[in-house]
Amino acid sequence: MTYTEADTGDLEAVQKVLLPNTKAVFIETPSNPTMQITDIRKICEWAHSKNLKVIVDNTFLTPYFQKPLQLGADIVLHSATKYLGGHNDLLAGVLVTKHEEDTARIKFLQNTIGACLSPFDSWLLLRGLKTLPLRMERHASSARVLAAWLQKQPKVRKVYYPGLPKSLRYETNAAQTGGNGGMISFEVDSENTARSILSKVKLVLFAESLGGTETLLTYPLLQTHADVPREEALAKGINERLLRLSVGLEAPEDIIADLAQAFD
Repeated sequence: MTYTEADTGDLEAVQKVLLPNTKAVFIETPSNPTMQITDIRKICEWAHSKNLKVIVDNTFLTPYFQKPLQLGADIVLHSATKYLGGHNDLLAGVLVTKHEEDTARIKFLQNTIGACLSPFDSWLLLRGLKTLPLRMERHASSARVLAAWLQKQPKVRKVYYPGLPKSLRYETNAAQTGGNGGMISFEVDSENTARSILSKVKLVLFAESLGGTETLLTYPLLQTHADVPREEALAKGINERLLRLSVGLEAPEDIIADLAQAFD
């Protein structure tokens, strides 16, 4: 399989990388970890005019806040390990299809290679889905408070959160979502500050993953995106000063208190 990359929030950039053998457009909105936004409707309208399928990674917002199939997408995927499961206790993935031919192909693969969840993992995922609306509302409400607080911190140079009115493509995101989720990334003034924060947090856990009940702080350059070539990562804003926060279900004032002492 081959692919070409582009800022999918820029339709002209996507059009320029179209090749004769292109079969689909894959987008993630908001993107990980810099929360870039893509206009799903616009991409779908153009892609379908070229007989391309549109696949959307909807892990960050879940079906509760964003419904790509209703916006024109053909296939939606989730890392169900994250918000859909919601408790950091299973590994799972979900594919949702709009068209019967895609459903039939996936069913064939499941049947022939066994790409399906065990009964217990399925039960854990169904358990998580029962509380998804409540959890997503709490994640999002706390994230709004945290993002506003981070903007006021002297050592923070930039905050990436789609719910901030001055964020890039804010209107596009607002038009296609019902909320902004619980993921925040922020850039501090130096690598030393970033590493110091990671070493000092107590309530907040320095760990990978996201979407669980606990607030997790991640260092993308050396963790989630460690396999991305350094020059490519830096060009995308994934540098030694960038931290990613998955806001959990704790009281937002407790999260802020922990971050505040870590910033000192």
